[in-house]
Amino acid sequence: MTKMPLSVVFILLFLAVVVPPSTAEIKSLVISDDARPMILFEKFGFTHTGHVTVSISSVSVVSTSSDPNPEASRLGFFLLSEESLLQVLLEIQQNPRFCVLDSHYVTHLFTFRDLSPPPNSRFNQSYPVTSPNEYSLFFANCVPETKVSMAVRTEMYNKDPNGSKDYLPAGSTQLPTLYSFFFLCYVAFLGFWSYTCWTNKQTVHRIHLLMAGLLLIKSLNLICAAEDKHYVKITGTPHGWDILFYIFQFIRVVLLFTVIILIGTGWSFLKPFLQEKEKNVLIIVIPLQVLANIASIVIGETGPFIKDWVTWNQVFLLVDIICCCAIIFPIVWSIRSLRETSKTDGKAARNLSKLTLFRQFYIVVIGYLYFTRIVVFALKTIAAYKYQWVSFAAEEIVSLVFYVIMFHMFRPEEKNEYFAVDDDEEEAAALALRDEEFEL
Repeated sequence: MTKMPLSVVFILLFLAVVVPPSTAEIKSLVISDDARPMILFEKFGFTHTGHVTVSISSVSVVSTSSDPNPEASRLGFFLLSEESLLQVLLEIQQNPRFCVLDSHYVTHLFTFRDLSPPPNSRFNQSYPVTSPNEYSLFFANCVPETKVSMAVRTEMYNKDPNGSKDYLPAGSTQLPTLYSFFFLCYVAFLGFWSYTCWTNKQTVHRIHLLMAGLLLIKSLNLICAAEDKHYVKITGTPHGWDILFYIFQFIRVVLLFTVIILIGTGWSFLKPFLQEKEKNVLIIVIPLQVLANIASIVIGETGPFIKDWVTWNQVFLLVDIICCCAIIFPIVWSIRSLRETSKTDGKAARNLSKLTLFRQFYIVVIGYLYFTRIVVFALKTIAAYKYQWVSFAAEEIVSLVFYVIMFHMFRPEEKNEYFAVDDDEEEAAALALRDEEFEL
């Protein structure tokens, strides 16, 4: 047997660890002329009542080697748990010619030897999962120089005590309730923000209306996410709610980055216009967010079985990092501009309060980005599969806290505490501005 490419195997087995559990648990896809030695289809958290059903049809195996009839037992499907992953890696490392289908650490489902005779080569079988765990469904092709084509339909679910099927993984079955709760939180937040703007009409600026729009879109995004997960949970498919979810997610993300940038520039409440460099940040961030959302849709609606799935993940990660860095610049520019202005306009207390406000906002934004990009990812990686919902809850809690702090800092007020100063405060502020405290 020809040596199996170790790089491909290690990448795919690594994906079995970092790939999040699948969300649409009835999937149909077509594999065409694929020569990959291993294909990861999806990942699912099973309870003791778990089942996996795999149905394949229109199977075609084409060999370009000297052997036109490859051994059918060398091609097949299996389940692999994370606990067994290291053992399989060790077996492959010790023997590069080793076929993973021969491993005692995988749960064998079937091989192509079990297919019905051609030309209607097909197979359909449901398997109970007797050992609760998080498993990855793989297809292995241990025959070198062989291309496989087939139509694959997978169905994974756990059974509730009443006998109904739950198509969400064991760690995600709480998500419909979770998203519904946060939807109600944001609806209440929107109502309170609307009341605040109504009672402070004289100090309401365009940015405050944009912030209200952000709350509305965030609420719609959450209720669509809740409905999406609810229908996946009971039927295995989102029934179109995923389309609405992606639409509102796109609007929400673009609007959030836009609001952070505009607040960072002081637009509408400090100045009525944007400078050229601030416009350039928006021109860069918004198209990048379009690209990031396209990548997010491809990642969410397909899976690691497509050949470019890893590339789309890299695109999403790179674009997200660029956008997170870009939104920091307007805040830094505003802090430096206020510091320079304070030296000439004689309004030390007012400038000190603004500097304090923007410096606090800078810290809050950095903390929000750090937690949602790094800490949440760490939680998803280290949390047991039954508690994956905790990382989603943590992300929504931190997002809500961030929204509350940001909206409180830049709320419309008739008498803003930052601007009510006396002579003693003015002198103290002038001394503080001479310090290097506000240098970043």
